[in-house]
Amino acid sequence: MEEFMLPCLNKSLTGVDCFGCGGQRALLLVFKAEFSQAFYMFPGIYPILILLAFLIINLFVKFRYDFQIKIALIIFSGSVMLISYLIKMNAYIQLTQ
Repeated sequence: MEEFMLPCLNKSLTGVDCFGCGGQRALLLVFKAEFSQAFYMFPGIYPILILLAFLIINLFVKFRYDFQIKIALIIFSGSVMLISYLIKMNAYIQLTQ
């Protein structure tokens, strides 16, 4: 399955991970029921999956304050991705010095 994954253009050109690096591999690990490894690969996988599940459910069931819930989930997902990226880049910078 991994041979069909798209390569990261940013990592291919610059050698540095992008904001979403590890997302495809983490999703594959979730499908294999390796949940902790998926989290370590890409911590943003679970907030993104929760957001996608809410969006799909919201197509069929209308919730009160659904727009605010969507915005909160988007902000939370982005925050988790940003924090994990900053931690990853901090470790990368420490290794290169």
